[in-house]
Amino acid sequence: MGSDVFVKNKKMKIARIESDVSQEQLANIVGVTRQTISLIESGTYNPSLKLCVDICKALNKTLNDLFWEV
Repeated sequence: MGSDVFVKNKKMKIARIESDVSQEQLANIVGVTRQTISLIESGTYNPSLKLCVDICKALNKTLNDLFWEV
């Protein structure tokens, strides 16, 4: 399961980079610290559903795109 978390959060990092948004900018948009975004991307932190939704909105992606297996 650990590798699944890594893959999902790698998708988030790729989407963030493709959107030309820094970790700091994304953190400010969703109301968390840059460190929280870094931990999510590294697979170390499991974000709440609300935070996942906020990140998806900020990056114009769906939960399926970034966090869930379909």
